[in-house]
Amino acid sequence: MSKNREIGDIFDSIADMLDLREDNPFRIRAYRNAARNIRELSEDIEKLAERNELTKIPGIGNDLAEKINEFITTGKINHYDELKKKVPEGLVELLAIQGLGPKTLAKLNKEIGVKNLDDLERALEGKEILTLRGMGQKKIEDIKRGIELLKQSGERMPLGIALPLAEEIIFEISKIPGTEGTVAAGSLRRMKETVGDIDILTMAKNGERVIKAFTKLSLVKEVLAAGDTKGSVILKNGMQVDLRVVEPGSYGAALQYFTGSKAHNIKLRTIALEKGLKINEYGVFRGTENIAGETEEEIYQTLELPWIPPEIREDKGEIEAASDGKLPNLIELRDIRGDLQMHSKWSDGKATIEEMALRARELGYEYIAMTDHSPSSRIAKGLSVERLYEKKKEVEAVNKKLKGIKTLMGAEVDIKGDGSLDYPDTVLKHLDIVLVAVHSGFKMDRESMTKRIVKALQNPYVHALVHPTGRLIGEREAYEVDMDEVIKTAKVLGKALEVNSYYLRLDLNDINVRKAIQMGVKIVISTDAHLPDQLGMMRLGVATARRGWAEKKDVINTMDLKGLTKWLNSVRDK
Repeated sequence: MSKNREIGDIFDSIADMLDLREDNPFRIRAYRNAARNIRELSEDIEKLAERNELTKIPGIGNDLAEKINEFITTGKINHYDELKKKVPEGLVELLAIQGLGPKTLAKLNKEIGVKNLDDLERALEGKEILTLRGMGQKKIEDIKRGIELLKQSGERMPLGIALPLAEEIIFEISKIPGTEGTVAAGSLRRMKETVGDIDILTMAKNGERVIKAFTKLSLVKEVLAAGDTKGSVILKNGMQVDLRVVEPGSYGAALQYFTGSKAHNIKLRTIALEKGLKINEYGVFRGTENIAGETEEEIYQTLELPWIPPEIREDKGEIEAASDGKLPNLIELRDIRGDLQMHSKWSDGKATIEEMALRARELGYEYIAMTDHSPSSRIAKGLSVERLYEKKKEVEAVNKKLKGIKTLMGAEVDIKGDGSLDYPDTVLKHLDIVLVAVHSGFKMDRESMTKRIVKALQNPYVHALVHPTGRLIGEREAYEVDMDEVIKTAKVLGKALEVNSYYLRLDLNDINVRKAIQMGVKIVISTDAHLPDQLGMMRLGVATARRGWAEKKDVINTMDLKGLTKWLNSVRDK
């Protein structure tokens, strides 16, 4: 699927350059939407091109289809190459800085010659920048914070990008003759929300031959090391991948060791020493005798512990829980019975209600909730009350037509600055499910934001707060809010908090998930999908919930439809 990523990246770069040239905003948005939809395709774009079906991709018209075909055929897009000659590369990279929009950046380029990050940082420390219209000290401080955020995020890749990339590499390594048991290790196997590099483990007898084949994979840009048992490469997207080849007898020991975390492994080694044992990547040793190592289960058994799921190996009480027989029975993807946040063409989605429902049915879901935006979300084509009721008729028609899947009529309702909601109660009471969210006013102080959200949760028709902290990983920091107070409020009122599975959100994060379930607050894991293929991101939300020690009983969309309906009604009865 590498072509999907490459074309998506090129379209995003074109949008960036058009942004800096202050081109038509609709044209820019078209490229961004196309980039996102291409990256999230479940099918190889080359196969769609072969069948002449590129225009079936949401957001792809004849013009963009021609550019895709041009890249598939020639390996380049002339329009992209021409734009690169007109816009400095370093300038495009600065668009990733939070608080620095394209208009401001274009002004900095034209008026004081900013062309890259070094130029920008020098300008921010000088006095000339203050002479530019709209550039005050607060704006400068916001840009500086944005630079720090960019530097931090530049060192790690979001899980939702790293995971499919790793799976592609694992698939390619698995095709190398003689390999077996190829899996990811490290922070990726622990499903952390961001990943520094990708660690992969495989079994093989001829390590040198496997490493040599690994370094020649099509995604590889640069080879850092190529030995008998380890190879390190840099991919074309800048990500580092390390492959280790181990023998069957030490496979489990190596997998446990390289999965980590460091703190978890240190605790295990301490326990081993107390038992007169030694653990390393080759096995468990009593003196010079190797007594375990083929499987991870063996490693834990020698320490009189049950196997511990990778997601919770962070030395946050999991070893003590294992020792006491109190490990959580973590939620699994197969436990999910439906998806309770998604969007259709009625607002900013790219598919019809029926198309979303059909995909959900293919996934084995019993129900979905169609939760398009409310009026205040103008950029997302939020629904007026009149359009909301028109949509309700379509939901009813889809339910009559489709068997085996129930579509609930819902809405993602904006929380206004004063904590009131974007629809009146007379409308909310007719919806099956009401989700509330903050989509504006992110810079409110902590106390005001907390009061705003608490007031929204107090509305009797509200079921859940979605993407509760508003963060976008690597792009936007969470707004200031007292999450402990929000969790406490949700507990008192019987409301749920969402784990948003969209790869740049994963919000609630694992830390707040654990706080919530410890307080007895219910979780809902949703994808916030805007097209059918995005429903597949559910696994990221489930992984985040697992990292927060969530069990099936903690998550409302593990209930069957009857149980869910009862829960939805119970919230309003309180």
